[in-house]
Amino acid sequence: MGNVRCSMFGRDPEPSTPLAPVCHNSALMISLDDIEAARQVIQGQLHRTPMAGSSSLSRLTRTRLTFKLELFQKTGSFKVRGVLNKLHHLSDGEKARGVIGMSSGNHAQALAYGASLADIPATIVMPDWSVSGKVEATKAYGGEVVLTAGDVLEVCSRIQRERNLVLVHPFDDPRVIAGAGTLGLEILEDIPAPDVVLVGIGGGGLISGVAAAIKLKRPETRIIGVEPAGAAVMTESLRKGRPVRLDKVDTVADGLAAPFTGEHTLEHVREYVDEIVVLSDAEILEAMRLIIDRCKVVAEPSAAACLAPLLAGRVRLKRDSTAVCLLCGGNIDSQRLKELL
Repeated sequence: MGNVRCSMFGRDPEPSTPLAPVCHNSALMISLDDIEAARQVIQGQLHRTPMAGSSSLSRLTRTRLTFKLELFQKTGSFKVRGVLNKLHHLSDGEKARGVIGMSSGNHAQALAYGASLADIPATIVMPDWSVSGKVEATKAYGGEVVLTAGDVLEVCSRIQRERNLVLVHPFDDPRVIAGAGTLGLEILEDIPAPDVVLVGIGGGGLISGVAAAIKLKRPETRIIGVEPAGAAVMTESLRKGRPVRLDKVDTVADGLAAPFTGEHTLEHVREYVDEIVVLSDAEILEAMRLIIDRCKVVAEPSAAACLAPLLAGRVRLKRDSTAVCLLCGGNIDSQRLKELL
């Protein structure tokens, strides 16, 4: 399998994008209480994933580098945090109707897994280019997979209407964002004073929650988002001042290949994220190789992307700054790994 779809970006990666302060829409924002409540909901159902340093990569990046190893989470990614929080708040009637989601893989697996725990029927619409291992894992967790070559959002919306299902959005939902925010709380408990936290951006749910949790508790920590050049939808949304949809995406980082963002995630990024770095696939794959070689951890490209700005010197930091990279997922099968590396 090659990259996701066809490229719409024929230029070199852009420099990092500092984000100007704006007045936010409080109706779209989650609070620290929301994140703490989400932690109460999901605790006991998930792993408390570890932190791990790397002296080798610390020397290479001239930082005190620590990884948050969320790729060891149940279902292999952070997505299950938001899913469990969302499902918890559904009514009995909504649960009986069943849920539907759309995803290229990690949210699909998380939704199928979370729904199975609560005996909720789950349907997941996936693009036909999805990594085969993620499709099979979603089915194994009990989800009904609908593969489509068409517009995933349109197909998902049609099936939702036809079957009267409840949508569990992969990122643009306050409950989902709050669940992701529990990662920010854990990072600050283990590394109380990070200078910078780097997080990948797909649709923006992960960075929205993590950034909110960290900035509301320690505003001096810099939050840096990372996007692939072939799917830089958040950067484009910020440029246009509204959520946008990309006509096409093209990146090895399928977990960061969301072709659209949403009102909630855009508002959180505006408020809490300090800058965004847009990277080439080559930079992402180099980060992935180094994490495997130096740390013996197999992070999927979407997770490894967060290290790439430090390796490429794309983030301005004082020497020996405390940096945290969030390795958000590890759902990559051996065949795909062979193709990429």
